[in-house]
Amino acid sequence: MSEEKVYFYYTNDLHSHFEQWPRVTAFLKEKQGLRKENNEAAFTMDIGDHVDRSHPITEASNGLANVELLNEAGYDIVTLGNNEGITLSHQELYQLYDKADFQVVCSNLFSRDELTPFWLKRTHTFMTESGIRIGVLGLTAPFNAFYELLDWHVENEFDIIERYIEDLKKESDIIVLLSHLGISVDQEISRRYPAIDVIIGGHTHHLLKEGELVNQTLITAAGKHCYYIGEVELIWDHKEKKVISKEAAAISLQDTGKDLETEEHLQQLLQQADQYLGQAVASVEKPLEVNWFGETPIIDSLTKVLRRWTNADIAMLNAGVLLDSLPAGAITKGDIHRICPHPINPVLVDLKGDQIIETVRAALSPAFTELKLKGFGFRGEILGKMIFSGIQVETAFHRNGEVYVKRVYTEDGYPIHPDKVYYVATADTFTFGQLLPEIARSAKKQYFVPEFLRDLLVYAVKQH
Repeated sequence: MSEEKVYFYYTNDLHSHFEQWPRVTAFLKEKQGLRKENNEAAFTMDIGDHVDRSHPITEASNGLANVELLNEAGYDIVTLGNNEGITLSHQELYQLYDKADFQVVCSNLFSRDELTPFWLKRTHTFMTESGIRIGVLGLTAPFNAFYELLDWHVENEFDIIERYIEDLKKESDIIVLLSHLGISVDQEISRRYPAIDVIIGGHTHHLLKEGELVNQTLITAAGKHCYYIGEVELIWDHKEKKVISKEAAAISLQDTGKDLETEEHLQQLLQQADQYLGQAVASVEKPLEVNWFGETPIIDSLTKVLRRWTNADIAMLNAGVLLDSLPAGAITKGDIHRICPHPINPVLVDLKGDQIIETVRAALSPAFTELKLKGFGFRGEILGKMIFSGIQVETAFHRNGEVYVKRVYTEDGYPIHPDKVYYVATADTFTFGQLLPEIARSAKKQYFVPEFLRDLLVYAVKQH
């Protein structure tokens, strides 16, 4: 046999959307069985962000349940996404894959305390029964503003490729990159490094239904939340000693069957999570109402706690960060998680007075308040009204009915000075993208990790 097919099956960016997982495992079991029956080489891979602490199962297990599920689905190798990397404490990530039955390859993640987890590989080589050597690199996005606070460091992806590519070329017949870097970086890598045969991507949630050839490199990715699953088929010519065909497909799982064992296991994991999250953290005499378009005692309290906790002059939080009201009586960890599931950290930024006024204007516009945001850690429906602590905002209405900012002044009645620098605490969401440009552009940002906003919410609830 001079020609041989090699298959890769992959998932990316599940974000703990476990309702899809029984479909994933059913599909993988069928394909793994078929390839075994046909004596064909096949490898199962995950490209990161399998973990997302917005789900109770992941929250209660610190991601260990995700690893259990990957084990059961017969995965061969995974790389890390930023949700594995920066939403867990250093120790939690250090132990995350201790019981993994698969390889973990992340070529650019390094521990700053010089203790490397035993499971963390820089590269890995698989060999098929016929002797084809498949060299695998894994790269994750360099969110070092967060990683370094957690005692990790992520090196530049191009520096790392330079470090390993020559050895991989000598030691491998096929080179595969598991990339949690995003589509534009994947395209740039394929332009620079034609020796990489396949880049299996993620992070930017892009869906390439048939893959994309850039130079000689095949780029592929399967969207998000495992609504699709990826398949790559390579044909290796043993005489020519090279890959002669590359194809990729993202296959919809919309109408596919579910694996019953996986469904049962997820039910057990949910029961375990409910038990852990059922622990009471506070008790309130009256219900705590939530209103995305108004100021309520609980969002007011959370904004004040954020300001005190970060030692800020001013704090601002969008009301949509709290998803639901809380009933009177005992409040559990699960209640806190349910109404504030986002993996969002507090952040302190330096802003001049005129930048604060501009930010307040932007935050009070309907375009901001009514925005249905997806991503940047936000797991809610809409951003909602911006709530402030440390400043008073006087608004009025234009003739057309639109609200505008008349005056912004401190709590003791002094106007905000345009050139004075203030410490402003908010959600890290606003340091990304262009939601609030002045905050995103701030040269000084101090992130607080591993605490999430919901950790501060516990204090806010206790005050009631």
